[in-house]
Amino acid sequence: MARWLRPLGAALLLLEVAAALSFLHHRYEEMVQALFRVQSQCPYVTRIYSIGRSVEGRHLYVLEFSDYPGIHEPLEPEFKYVGNMHGNEVLGRELLLQLSEFLCEEYRRGNERITRLIHDTRIHIMPSMNPDGYEVAAKQGPDSNGYLTGRNNANGVDLNRNFPDLNTFMYYSGEISGPNHHIPLPDNWKSQVEPETLAVIQWISSYNFVLSANLHGGAVVANYPYDKSQDQRFRSHRRTVNTPTPDDKLFQKLAKTYSYAHGWMHRGWNCGDYFADGITNGASWYSLSKGMQDFNYLYTNCFEITLELSCNKFPPEEDLERQWMANREALVAFIEEVHQGIKGMVSDENNNGIAGAVISVQGISHDITSGDMGDYFRLLLPGTYTVTASAEGYQPQTVTATLGPAGPSVVHFQLKQDVVRKPPQRKASGTRANNKALQKKVVPRATRRGTQR
Repeated sequence: MARWLRPLGAALLLLEVAAALSFLHHRYEEMVQALFRVQSQCPYVTRIYSIGRSVEGRHLYVLEFSDYPGIHEPLEPEFKYVGNMHGNEVLGRELLLQLSEFLCEEYRRGNERITRLIHDTRIHIMPSMNPDGYEVAAKQGPDSNGYLTGRNNANGVDLNRNFPDLNTFMYYSGEISGPNHHIPLPDNWKSQVEPETLAVIQWISSYNFVLSANLHGGAVVANYPYDKSQDQRFRSHRRTVNTPTPDDKLFQKLAKTYSYAHGWMHRGWNCGDYFADGITNGASWYSLSKGMQDFNYLYTNCFEITLELSCNKFPPEEDLERQWMANREALVAFIEEVHQGIKGMVSDENNNGIAGAVISVQGISHDITSGDMGDYFRLLLPGTYTVTASAEGYQPQTVTATLGPAGPSVVHFQLKQDVVRKPPQRKASGTRANNKALQKKVVPRATRRGTQR
């Protein structure tokens, strides 16, 4: 059990708080003000951007922390937190506002751990994915809030049941040796999703996220994919069938990182439920279709887990400080998990990065791809792995990599162009030969497929 605890020295770095934080519930305007206040206090390492608008027109704001805000640096991983997906599950929203202020204050104080984290990671924080639902729940207040009041968006849709169902395709294709990664979206997917869902899908398609968590309430457990059970025989009641991903051991480790850094999640007994080590496979708890964490894993390079953080979906303000103290170290420790496994560049013989190269790990049937600059990030547990990089138009390259527990191993790939042999041609003669020679001089050679765009 102790092996999952963070080192004492790292935890002590977070015990000193530079300034008193306001433990209040923030309505939309107050949330926006809080984000811009952090940005004004740390202008050189933060950026605020909107990924779109809700049904009622509220911006879906993201606060970014980076030493070069707005820029992806090669070999620097992208991380995200998403809160308040269900409008009445509000603790995650408040924790992410607290985390934003904390990162800014500690960076200004020169906290080495936080400074290193911001310099080595591009961190994206979205406090509220469902601001419309929150406003409905907030009108009721913590004391009289119904269990479902404000859960859905303004169109009455549960956003965590609104992503394209890639699990069903994956389960079917698995029977015919099809892919379980980067599964294409159905042709009519945009007409089936809400504005908030559409914005998130376009967001995660635009950034090469590596690790993520979305924050919920109503239980206390770290939940990892798959959320949807492969067993579809029982449709009339709650199903509990463990449905692991090919990265199941890694996901368990990620979930335990949060649960054991949390004040009490790891104890298991919370909210009348028991989860060993404070973690659960999603489908083992109950099957959920069209959820966001499975979609991240099946459509992008991102490994996402779901954090259930409080028995009370809308805790009173007097409980917010205690919840912050219980989650502070866990929120930071989980971001640090993005720095494990292997990373590197995939380039051609001229050192041009190759985008979309496929990184395969022998024995784990889930691939990831390189980003626009040719850099890749593959989360893995410590061990020895056989890793292959491949791209259309190039010869694949395979290496053996041994990974330790401290930081990622850097493994670069340089792919050679795949020479296509042409069948021998009969030698032309006379005027025909002259015409062909002339064509060869004036007609440019076609650009080979697979080179950098």
